[in-house]
Amino acid sequence: MNTLKTVMLVSTLSLIACGSSDDGEPMPTFPRCELQSQLTSIETGSDLEFLVEEDYQVNQSAAIIARINNQDSDGLHFSWQQLTGPALILKSIKSQVLAFQATKPGSYTFSVTVSGDELLLEKNIELTIQEGPVSRLNVRSDHQVVEGNNVSFRVDRVDGQIPSDLSWCIAAGPDLNLDTSNIETPQFIAPEVNTDTISQLRATATIGGVQTSSDVIALITHEQVITSEYFDKPIARTHPYKSDTPYAGNLQSCVYSNQLTAPCSIEQLPLIGHTQALPDKNKILDRLLVSHQWMGENFEAFLNEMDPATDFSKLLQSVTAVVISYDIRPSFYWALTGAIYLDPNDLWLLAQERDVINEAADYRSLFGNELNFIMPWRYVKDNQYVSYSVPRETRTHRTMAELSPELSSLLYHELAHANDFFPRSVHDSIEGGTLLDHYNRRSLAGELVSDKVTAQYPLYSDELTSLANVSFRGQAATAIQKAYLPADITQFFSTDRATGYYAYSTKREDTAMLFEEAMMSHRYRILRDVGITDKPDSPTASNILVDWGQRGRIGEDTIQARAALVINEILPELDGNTLVGALPDPIQMTQGLSWLDNLTISPVLSISSDSEHLSKQAPISNHTQRVIPELRVSGDRHKIDN
Repeated sequence: MNTLKTVMLVSTLSLIACGSSDDGEPMPTFPRCELQSQLTSIETGSDLEFLVEEDYQVNQSAAIIARINNQDSDGLHFSWQQLTGPALILKSIKSQVLAFQATKPGSYTFSVTVSGDELLLEKNIELTIQEGPVSRLNVRSDHQVVEGNNVSFRVDRVDGQIPSDLSWCIAAGPDLNLDTSNIETPQFIAPEVNTDTISQLRATATIGGVQTSSDVIALITHEQVITSEYFDKPIARTHPYKSDTPYAGNLQSCVYSNQLTAPCSIEQLPLIGHTQALPDKNKILDRLLVSHQWMGENFEAFLNEMDPATDFSKLLQSVTAVVISYDIRPSFYWALTGAIYLDPNDLWLLAQERDVINEAADYRSLFGNELNFIMPWRYVKDNQYVSYSVPRETRTHRTMAELSPELSSLLYHELAHANDFFPRSVHDSIEGGTLLDHYNRRSLAGELVSDKVTAQYPLYSDELTSLANVSFRGQAATAIQKAYLPADITQFFSTDRATGYYAYSTKREDTAMLFEEAMMSHRYRILRDVGITDKPDSPTASNILVDWGQRGRIGEDTIQARAALVINEILPELDGNTLVGALPDPIQMTQGLSWLDNLTISPVLSISSDSEHLSKQAPISNHTQRVIPELRVSGDRHKIDN
């Protein structure tokens, strides 16, 4: 028999060290609600208990928390299932916090299995979900977060409008330094806690003339002291996508851990291409580490449905692991671990999946603010954007075909780094030691693909190389750099042989950009636009004016030899010279028109019979006809790989 007791969150679950800002000043606190929240504890006759909300109503975000009495959740594994009731979309089944939203009233039963050292418990819980008010505020999404990590929530819009008189207060838990500069999306950094601690925020607003409120939960988990000099900031909890992977013991500790103190050996976690026991896709999935199970499911579906030429399966042979986590932004590859790290913004299919992705801004968003030019980019096909364009404020699903263009380009780029450092041609010579040892040896000897590109076809512009340090590394701009106008940048860039501004950040990024653009054009007939524009106060695609721009720059005569070398080294199955020779000629943009007005500059492209079936794998999103995607600037999707 389950027994119930009320848990006052402020006193019982909010043990926390006194907060302070990085400079030692007292941390500013946000107002507390007059009425503090409380959860109800349902005991199970074991060490496992459930924390539940006061009531559950249809069309309201809701959560159940599983907890082991007198024990933090570090080292424990959770797995939820729905047993009865109308089917729900559950996207946090491996978390301590099961988040859901019911659309029908009724009785619902869930089970949770909790496992750990000498612990294995499985218990059920039954809830009744009732009808509620039609117009009620709703906030997304309840979830678990590690101390020190970013937290964001979002209020649902009502009929496309922000609820009026929207305000926030702390309903339970520790003091917070809450950023409400975007009133719809409050954000904070989870404070340091002494034990797993529940934090609740309450939004209050007026809908249809009636004041209404909604609480949202963040379970802040206490973590081990950070000992890693590599992952020296708090990172999300992750788990192997496949629970039976033979690398379960080393996968997380070697590639995404705050306790990683030295690179793992090749014996501990070899490149995927070193293993022979399973078909390629199964080998890849054995190396997949995720913060949410749906991320692995979508990645697996992408490999099965959107990789008909097996490019990605081949390229993934040169990594040790794939990490997908809600706190990764931007994506990157790292030679120290041999893994690629993917931002899940490129992987969600359902609105419920998008809900769990943190909205904290990229840390580089203010770099280069004092420069007086912008170098935007976009991928287009048939004179339309192929980027997914529906903003976060609109909750909707998307298809795998709508997901594919951005994820494909991202993978071509990040996997180009892996194959620059460890192409399949050198796998047999990688034995013993660490991957970093092998990288350093090959780099010192100038044997990397990017070394060969730079030696044979170097970039010329010292000015753009220096500017790249400002835009991509955050260095302070000099007076000369601040004075550069778009026409100056045009002179530097248009006469050189890089495909984009980001190529000047390092020779490694130069090589990755060559490969990415060439493969997107070859496989999908999707072309990359690059431009140089002015920089108004609030830049948009419609108000920035093009000084110079090009579509499909990868087809430029002076660039083709560079791209062919990269393709021959990374994907030798393809004839690089033939491939780049068949790419369409670049198309010039019209000076003086806006970036948006330069969208429709292509004639209808003819597609060869050999590539027609592949180009259909990345069709244009139907959404692009309704909403223009946000303005993209060079380097915004990647972290520099040195």
